Amino acid sequence: MNKAVNDGVWSGSWVAERLGVELLGDPELTDLLGLALRRNPKRAHLLVSNVLGKHVPQSPTVVYGYGFTLGRRVRELLGTEESRRAVVLGYAETATGLGHAVADGIALAPYLHSTRRPVPGVATAGGFEESHSHATSHLLLPEDPALLAGEGPLVLVDDEFSTGNTVLNTIRDLHERYPRGRYVVVALVDMRSAADAGRLEEFAAEIGARVDLVAAASGTVSLPAGVLEKGQELVARYESESAGSGGRSSAAPSGLVAQFPAPPKDKAAAATPDATAKAPPSIETTPTPTPLGARGTARPAPTGPHPTDNPSGARGTARPAPTAPHPIDNLSGARGTARPAPTAPHPTDNLSGARGTAQPPPTAPHPKNNRVTQVDIRWPKNLPDGGRHGFTPGHRIRLDRALPAMAARLAEALPEDATRIHILGFEELMYAPLRLARELEQIVDAGVTYSTTTRSPVLAVDDPGYAIRTRLTFPAHDTPADGPGDRYAYNIAGAGFDAVVAVLDDTADTPELHAPDGLLARLAEHTPHVVLAVIPSYVPERPPMLPDPLRGPAFSSYAPEEVGWLLQDLSDVTLEAPTEEREEAIQSGGAHYAESLPVEYQPSEQYQQLFHTALDEAADRLALAVGAVTELVLAERSPHPVLVSLARAGTPVGVLMRRWAQHRHGLDLPHYAVSIVRGRGIDANALRWLAAHHDPADVVFVDGWTGKGAITRELTEAIREFEESDGITGFDPEIAVLADPGSCVKTYGTREDFLIPSACLNSTVSGLISRTVLRSDLVGPHDFHGAKFYRELAGADVSVDFLDAVAARFPEVSDAVTVLAKELLAADRTPTWEGWAAVERISEEYGIHDVNLVKPGVGETTRVLLRRVPWKILARAGAGADLDHVRLLAEQRGVPVEEVAELPYTCVGLIHPKYTRGATGADGKAVAV
Repeated sequence: MNKAVNDGVWSGSWVAERLGVELLGDPELTDLLGLALRRNPKRAHLLVSNVLGKHVPQSPTVVYGYGFTLGRRVRELLGTEESRRAVVLGYAETATGLGHAVADGIALAPYLHSTRRPVPGVATAGGFEESHSHATSHLLLPEDPALLAGEGPLVLVDDEFSTGNTVLNTIRDLHERYPRGRYVVVALVDMRSAADAGRLEEFAAEIGARVDLVAAASGTVSLPAGVLEKGQELVARYESESAGSGGRSSAAPSGLVAQFPAPPKDKAAAATPDATAKAPPSIETTPTPTPLGARGTARPAPTGPHPTDNPSGARGTARPAPTAPHPIDNLSGARGTARPAPTAPHPTDNLSGARGTAQPPPTAPHPKNNRVTQVDIRWPKNLPDGGRHGFTPGHRIRLDRALPAMAARLAEALPEDATRIHILGFEELMYAPLRLARELEQIVDAGVTYSTTTRSPVLAVDDPGYAIRTRLTFPAHDTPADGPGDRYAYNIAGAGFDAVVAVLDDTADTPELHAPDGLLARLAEHTPHVVLAVIPSYVPERPPMLPDPLRGPAFSSYAPEEVGWLLQDLSDVTLEAPTEEREEAIQSGGAHYAESLPVEYQPSEQYQQLFHTALDEAADRLALAVGAVTELVLAERSPHPVLVSLARAGTPVGVLMRRWAQHRHGLDLPHYAVSIVRGRGIDANALRWLAAHHDPADVVFVDGWTGKGAITRELTEAIREFEESDGITGFDPEIAVLADPGSCVKTYGTREDFLIPSACLNSTVSGLISRTVLRSDLVGPHDFHGAKFYRELAGADVSVDFLDAVAARFPEVSDAVTVLAKELLAADRTPTWEGWAAVERISEEYGIHDVNLVKPGVGETTRVLLRRVPWKILARAGAGADLDHVRLLAEQRGVPVEEVAELPYTCVGLIHPKYTRGATGADGKAVAV
């Protein structure tokens, strides 16, 4: 077994000796892993990969070869057809490059990696937490939201599989949003304990999906009792010694701790990295993965590698594809020339030993030779720099074609006599630097190694038995979302590199990068040549940003905090048409009802008095229903819901629910109003805005009442179509309503069909906002639906009066709400759709044969009388004051009211089924006032 990582000493022995930590398992574990310490309250030790290309400089062919080989094993496991349906997901920041190489090995699957960098204007398709990490928030920002919405296998790639918590949390979160039948977990090393290993089988059975595991090696970490505390004490002591000696002790939090001796002039001897590791073994000898089915059934591992797609040489000469496990047999040879491993990089007699031996200070910089050269490698236009927003097989083909020329440009910027060249990537930007490094490795007669900077703070101890020998510290230079802080580059200082090429994206090319204490300056202290290559940071093209919600008093008479309208203001557009003309156009198929507006009904003095009387009599009942439905929402839907009213009838109800949550629980709930149009669905742009600003799972759609349930069905279908088109899931189409007489929903305050006074009026009880409008010449593909603000009706506005009258009864009904909410929570509220069945029956009995012309319930009947051309009104025998305003409107419009025994609703409005001019009533007028 080759443990010759540092001077023939395993790079985990320092930690193992002091903490009693052991790696148990496959013999190659000590080739793949070293150990280090870090300040972390959950896990002091750190497994440091020698083949990942993060902390330890390594041949890019070795790094890429491991990921590529794992990808080929996944392809063998899945088969070609399933591989075409698969999506690969890598973890930021450590496994972004590894995951990309796995996707390359599969060759047929798109790739996406999580990110800790929010990108303005790109909607979040999900996220998760990494329990043991120092920085835990992961975002998923695919350019194509449908990328995660498919049913094919999801391949999750991380550098190590330790407890399994991160992967299981990810699968659990994504499975709720995008359920699928198969997952494959891929890692360089599987280091789970026996107890954690059993959890994977249980989890697979729990979600009813197959979960396979593929790893290059497996084992466990043996941790003695008290190791965390002992490790923390050791970290604190070495950090303290470092601070006391100006950073020149064995710990190196601020920079170089000792100079590595200059490399030999023989280029062959100088080629390989500071920490060598064997190339990945052949497929036949790699540890067998442990694929687990939904019931934990073991399945055999795949066999046989697959070559890559014939990448061309630096000068265009064709090169044969690498056979697995490592794309180039000799790993680091220029043009195939074999090169041995480097001689011992830093003997202990001139280092800051872990035992406190004296050492000289770092050598001074090279003032005459140190310089920074920037090179334009001409990255292809619109080619993603990585998988933050998705990277497809087509993107990989474009990159393969462009790599030779880019590497050649990079080579021209390097000194001719360089024997050791290091490519340094940047945090999540691992793949592009890796591919450039691997291409450069084939065309220069020098040793090429690769690693990246990182956010992760690790203790540096300059001892051959420790994985992190030196640490460069510098300020963050990409304006991170979590604020300024230190960043790190490990095992670069004193390594004797003739040139270091920093490859980063333009988001990170900031003044902080070029500052006296920035990354470039720190690198220049330890190498005579620093080359900077900046890649354009890919940001998906996106439609124009949707505007912020409209608010009062500029739009609506509601206070700005009461509701935000996800609408566009069409107040200056003439949209009204006489009721008869609208009905004729609608029923003839010549126009949709949402393409115009009815003339706003101006209530007579008698009708206004009816409204106020009804409000006074119904306020207690309304307050009780508002409180009950809000309590159901808080108990069953979300403890912090986002109320989204269906404009406009739902808007007063949403405001009242918001007021109840504030009154009873001290909650300040966000509340918006959106448009939904029968036959056209909900405003998809409003959903996109909501998804970009809130968790869709918290959104609760609100309406005033249900009739036959048409809008409930409309919303369900619209949400399904939205999920398919945008890939954004989590919206629950279940509507919360005050009254559900049709038994169409399970979240309601009552199922009685009673008068909700806000149904008596139009805009003057709804913030002076019209019904919503959807017309192609007014509403573009990136616009919200429209509506008008009738400022001129301010004198008749009772919107706030209505809200205040109901909210004033909240204290009186508080106890009754508690009782009613408990009863509802305990009751079987499964929708029976009785209302829909009744409407179908009425439609046939009256010869209408169109359920859209039957409007059940007090609210819907009122709408028929105010907006449409009514034919007749069916009233339940014995209905009382709830129908006073209906009878008055029917009388004004010359519409007969027919009493019906055993009507399931208080009343039903019938729209004239064969409308012609003159069929509006006795006098043929739309409204008589």
